[in-house]
Amino acid sequence: MSSPPWTVPGHPGVTSEQAAAVTGHVTSSRPGARACWTTRLTVVCAMALAACGAPPADEGTLVLTGGMILDGHGGAPIHHGAIVVEDGRIAWVGRATDLEVPDGARVFDTSGRTVMPGLIDAHAHVDLIGHGDYDRFYRFIGGTARLNEMVEISMGQLVRAGVTTAVDLGAPLEILEVRERVRQGEIPGPRLLASGAWITRITLDGVPLEYQNVVESPEEAARVAERLIDDGSDVIKLWSGLTEDDMRAVMAVARARGVRVHAHLYEPEAIWNAVRAEVDVFQHVGSGGNPPYADDLIAEIVRRRIPIVQTIAHRIWIYPATIAFRERLQDQRLRRDFPPDVYAEVQSSFEDFESLGYFRTTAQQIQNSALAAPQFIEAGAVIGVGTDAASPMNFHTEAMWREMEALVESGMSTMEVITAATKTNATILGLEDETGTLEVGKAADVLVVDGDPRADIRALDRVRLVVARGRVIEGR
Repeated sequence: MSSPPWTVPGHPGVTSEQAAAVTGHVTSSRPGARACWTTRLTVVCAMALAACGAPPADEGTLVLTGGMILDGHGGAPIHHGAIVVEDGRIAWVGRATDLEVPDGARVFDTSGRTVMPGLIDAHAHVDLIGHGDYDRFYRFIGGTARLNEMVEISMGQLVRAGVTTAVDLGAPLEILEVRERVRQGEIPGPRLLASGAWITRITLDGVPLEYQNVVESPEEAARVAERLIDDGSDVIKLWSGLTEDDMRAVMAVARARGVRVHAHLYEPEAIWNAVRAEVDVFQHVGSGGNPPYADDLIAEIVRRRIPIVQTIAHRIWIYPATIAFRERLQDQRLRRDFPPDVYAEVQSSFEDFESLGYFRTTAQQIQNSALAAPQFIEAGAVIGVGTDAASPMNFHTEAMWREMEALVESGMSTMEVITAATKTNATILGLEDETGTLEVGKAADVLVVDGDPRADIRALDRVRLVVARGRVIEGR
């Protein structure tokens, strides 16, 4: 990216049109109290951020001022609002006219934009990058030889797309090395929860064995769950073929250790097993893998308030979108993010993508999902948002807004989906005290986008600034 002919001193890449001076007032977060901060300083627009550098370890005080704030609770917005961030946490939220800027703060002008909580992807795969064929992809990266290289790419793409928290559901725990580098501020990325290898009774051909824990009894399933938690798993993933007793054994271990369990589910019988075993989160249910579900099953899920993460876009919306606009496969962000050999391999995998095995049943899934996905929404189930990114052609760069758009088209309002992808997802993951809403004391996970996502959810594809745990990340 070439630099403009004139830049603001100390801020390479910021044009004179992207900088201005501001004076304001700020009130304390305590009712009736007033802060004694005051200064006059340069407002640097979000596009000033460095294109590829790692986030600084200490950002100091940040101020985002001027935009419309959606706090994540689903209520009325704060128009012309402002947020103060100190030590990586939200110190104040209110109207910009009440803002008295702290001395030395970095101020970002969010005027004309929407400021909202960072998005949470409740079902991601950070080892994947959207390659068209799983078997071929794992051969290309040598099983796990280039695993962390792929994870670094994915983590950067996720956070630049506005995802400040992600749950990886199925990769070797080697990825925790990358998570630690993100925590230390060495590379950009979201807060990451990882399951490690899934637990199953079925060996999945073409996927390295490091991704799978194949068990033969409930006792073995319990031992595997213990080991996963000991090794650092934040959540447990149950995959296909497990019995109700298998699930109960894992749940007993997980509850004792304070870890939540997510189950990969499609068929009604497997879902009933998970209901009776009291599994915490249901993944994929409603995404077209099964015809519409019986009313009694839907009613029981709603009664128990079991969260449903449908992942409906990853085949059903992505495939027709690619048929309509094949050029999306050559998104410039992919060329920017992938090393040349990776980009060439990924593009080669898309040749004749209509015949890829992954999309073999897509036509049937589209029909099923048109009926099944709205069932849970209309019945009032707890709906989370997860993408199954980066499954074939479902890139981290855009998977969240596509999933959210699919939920809107399935019957949710835009505000309901925004709340689901922020506050509800945080609650599903047990992170409601840390993130998911813009409140004093919570981690500064903030997303700034052009336009109003309540009017058009695709505004979420127009990311201008991301703050992840108080660290400023590149916008677009």
